[in-house]
Amino acid sequence: MEREASAAVSPAAVHRDPAIDLVRFTCLLLVVAAHCMMVSPVLHKDGTVETRNVLMEQAWSAPVLWVLMIVPLFFVLGGVTGLQSWRRLKASGGNGFDFAQLRLLRLVRPAMALLAVMWGGLWIALLLGVHPQVIQLMTTGAAMPLWFLAAYLTAQLSIPVMARFHERSPLLTFLSLLGAVITIDSLRGTLPLLAFTNMIFVWCAVQELGFMKADGFFEDRSRTWLVAAMVSSNLLLGLVTGVGIYPGNMVVNINPPNLCLVLLGISQTAVLQLLAPGVRWLGEVRWIRAVIAVAGRRSMSVYLWHLPILVGMSGLLLLTDLPKAAAGSAEWWWARIPVFLTVVVLLVPVVRLFGRFEDRPMAASHARGPARVAVVTAAVVVFVPVTNAALNGLTLALLGGGAACFALSVLLLGRVPTPVLPLGEAAAAEVPRLTLPAHDLRANLET
Repeated sequence: MEREASAAVSPAAVHRDPAIDLVRFTCLLLVVAAHCMMVSPVLHKDGTVETRNVLMEQAWSAPVLWVLMIVPLFFVLGGVTGLQSWRRLKASGGNGFDFAQLRLLRLVRPAMALLAVMWGGLWIALLLGVHPQVIQLMTTGAAMPLWFLAAYLTAQLSIPVMARFHERSPLLTFLSLLGAVITIDSLRGTLPLLAFTNMIFVWCAVQELGFMKADGFFEDRSRTWLVAAMVSSNLLLGLVTGVGIYPGNMVVNINPPNLCLVLLGISQTAVLQLLAPGVRWLGEVRWIRAVIAVAGRRSMSVYLWHLPILVGMSGLLLLTDLPKAAAGSAEWWWARIPVFLTVVVLLVPVVRLFGRFEDRPMAASHARGPARVAVVTAAVVVFVPVTNAALNGLTLALLGGGAACFALSVLLLGRVPTPVLPLGEAAAAEVPRLTLPAHDLRANLET
């Protein structure tokens, strides 16, 4: 494991890969586009409202969603950048609680702003006479991204522990997680609630693929090996869905996640490595690099806010007399292009306003971080409303409660400390003394 040991302190371990930035940005655009093809609320003559997932209703959607289900790739990329961030922090004198504090603040602060604004806006709409059914529909639809936040945060908080197992034996770690996934899947028919524990095992297994990529495992494999990994994982995926062990629709397989997402993660990691030279070249193009450098620092805000904007647009259209194409018709599909462009345009001012919540709160070098109990309490406070929403559904009351819990978590976490090694230790380690990077570092070192 010499390569892994050197990666912990070598400069190569902290240099960003432009391919990571570009792939992350492309995946984010695909998510926005996919949601624009799904959301279609319908107002009936009796005044009731329902929402249709048009993409899921299409016969051709299953193979398309097989290709467009890029959520595992997000976790692979998160594994790459998360392991790099953890090693930098550890080399600078930080510990697992410092890492948890940074990750919680990075993800919870923008979500807190979203929940607070949604709760306030929907209450105003309710007081203005909007039907409670419409309010509930918008609450449920607009808050859908929160499941990803919960899953991603769980995986990220596990990085200090999982990195220790990874450094001992990457392959054994991955196989152990894979075995846990299969075990849980085999019991989900008997104990349905047990299936939700795969929110941990599935995404940690996919994240481990990112750890392996960060340490050069896939880079050291031949193109033949990578093609074989891609083909075999997809063949196995086709087998387990074809015989009916798992649904063929990848959206159905995502909540709670199952083995299909791990197989997709293997395939997507192999494809990412195969395409890495070309993607890296594109990522170095000046104008692309400039766009990604700006958008990458606000990726969480884009993800959190795009669906509330889309749902809000759809809800407002229901209140107008404008002609509306029938969901799934040719006119409806052509209308997805201006809908997507409108969402992107509206995202610009929203992200400019609320994107600042993604900035890390800085502190002087003498500042002390919160106690370990405060960090643990903050994590519990965050997961209480998220778990409640996953099990019982999201309501307007829970939306307000979630905003309050997230705000309490931020208060408990406080300011970010900047621990400094003693001069002798810092000189011996030959590493930077500051835990926190400067604000101008680009996307995949901050996410």
